[in-house]
Formats: sequence, structure tokens, C-alpha cells
Amino acid sequence: MSAEEKDTNRARVLIVDDVETNRCILEAIIEDMGLSAFQAENGAQALSCLPECRPHLILSDISMPELDGYELCRIVKENPDTRDIPIIFISAFDGMEDIIKGFGLGGADYITKPFIPEVVKARVGAHLHLYEVNKELAETNRRLQASVKEQIRQMEQEKKNVLYALAKMAGKNSFFGTGHIERLSGNCRILSQSMQLSPQFEQQISDTYIDAIELAAPLCDVGNIAIPSGIFGKGEALTPEEREIVKRHTSIGAELLSDIVAGKDYNDFMKMSVDIARSHHENWDGSGYPQGLKGDEIPLAAQIVSVVTVYNGLTEKRPYRDAYSIDEALSMMQRASGKKFNPDIFQIYCKISRQLC
Repeated sequence: MSAEEKDTNRARVLIVDDVETNRCILEAIIEDMGLSAFQAENGAQALSCLPECRPHLILSDISMPELDGYELCRIVKENPDTRDIPIIFISAFDGMEDIIKGFGLGGADYITKPFIPEVVKARVGAHLHLYEVNKELAETNRRLQASVKEQIRQMEQEKKNVLYALAKMAGKNSFFGTGHIERLSGNCRILSQSMQLSPQFEQQISDTYIDAIELAAPLCDVGNIAIPSGIFGKGEALTPEEREIVKRHTSIGAELLSDIVAGKDYNDFMKMSVDIARSHHENWDGSGYPQGLKGDEIPLAAQIVSVVTVYNGLTEKRPYRDAYSIDEALSMMQRASGKKFNPDIFQIYCKISRQLC
């Protein structure tokens, strides 16, 4: 009987036996249970009809031509799409070795010939019930995992929202212009994408890395929230004491972010955020702060943000000066290449300068 002719709402049982009489007896028992029965003459035929009948349970003889029951069981259990289907072996062999071998291959039960209808019905009914329970459990687990993942995603997003709110407050405290955070985020993404195309950086910068730095870069100056706003609003050069106060924003920001993400949710995005906050004022020649890191001791994300923050700072208006043009900013930055900036990153930045926002 074809799958189209069966009631799709009834459980389906595939009967595999090279003896037609056995198949017909089992089919009658299965149909008497209100189930749908399908027949296959051997293991090879059974495998070919699996996609069509999609059985909930397989009754399989062991000794068959072409492909015996043991081999059929092994193949079914190795396939992720069919491995959950319970297989009950049917055989005249009732030796302990035969039974143990069947269970070892993943068989669920063993029924000996000649068939006793009540035994067949009891075994089939029990394993179909267990199959349905396992399916429901798996679906419940799937929904639970999806729910947990969504809750974690929402918690992470809420945490990011808090961090970005702090970053915006820090930006206002620093008298950054409108759109500063968006420019910083966008330019870091553009620079990272361009670096990904370079043989020198392609192994370090993945698509995931680019997404992360776009999100993490705006948190670089979050520590400015703890710096007196009067310092940033001065219309004249800072005193040495004031400069030292400003420098603290790197350590303050890194500590703030580390405290927020303490625990198991210390993911790549947050690690990058901490690295950027702490190290984006480190210089390529080791003259920066707060740790005096040099060259590639400086996290790559911080090297990228260092170039972009200086560029953005020069091309944005400040309380004490007007904005510089793109060419003026790059010319000024060129003199610091190899000292403040990684020269290879700055060279790429110059090539893409017309793409920047």
C-alpha cells in the first residue's frame, strides 16, 4: 500500500521480511491495531522506501538476501534523519548472541517467530508510545533552547543598550558632535572590511570580527563619563595635571566594561570592547598609555580604533577649533604613521579615505 493511500494521521510501521507470509501476518496484526503498515522484501528495498513511508517503527527480519536486518539497522542508525526510528528485530533465531548483537547495533527489541499477535501488539505499542514521547521531549527541548537563546539575546541586547547609553553620555560629556558614535562605528567597519582584503590581515579579520568591532568601537571612550566635563570644554590647552586626568578614561572604561560583563557571558564582543577601551591610546612606538604597549602588543581592534578616533577627532568640530578637511587630517596623521599608528593600517586607511563617513 502506498503512502498516499494510508491515513497520514496513523502511526506507520515498515515490515521488512523476505517471506511474504510473514509480512502478511504482521501487516494484519498492525492493521488490527489501527496503524498503517508498509512492506519491504529486504533491507535494500526498505532503505529505498524510507523517504516515502517515513515510518515511526520498523519490524525487520534478520536473515534476508541482499541486505540483512543487522546491516539495515546499522545504516538506519547512522543516518541523522532516521536514527531515532525504533527497530524491532523479528527472527526465528532466539540465541543470546543474536539478541545481544541486535541491541548492540541499536535495535530496540526482539520478537521471535512464530508470531503471537498479543506479544507483537504489546511490543509495537510500547515502542511507538516511547517514540512519540521522545519526539515530544525533543521538541520541548528544542523550544526551550530557542526560548533560552532568545532570552540571552535580549539580555545581551539590553546590556548593549545600557553600554551605548553610557557611551552617548560620555560623548556629550566630551563635547563630541552629533553623529560621532555613528561615524566611529561606520568608519571602523569600513576600515576592517578593507583590511580583510589585505593578505596581511585576512587571517585575523573575519566577517564576525567586522560585526563585533562595529558594535564595540563606540565604547572606546565610555570612561569619559567619569572625567569632569569642564576639562573637555576648555577653550585652551590642558594643563599637565588635566592631561593625566583625561588619560584615566582608558583604565576607567576598561574596568567599567569588565565589571559589567564579569561572569560566563564574557563573549568576544565584550572582550574586544574591553581591549579597545583600554588600549586605543597606545602608540605603535610604545609611547602611548596606559600600559605603554608597542607594535602588535596592542590588540588589533585597538589599533584600528586608534586610527579612526584620531581621524574623526580631526574632522569634527571641537569647542576650541573648527573641523579639519579630510586632506588636512590625513596629512597631519601621516606624520604620526609608524609612531602613533600601525603604518600598514594607516596606509589602507588613506586608500579608502573617500569612502569614509
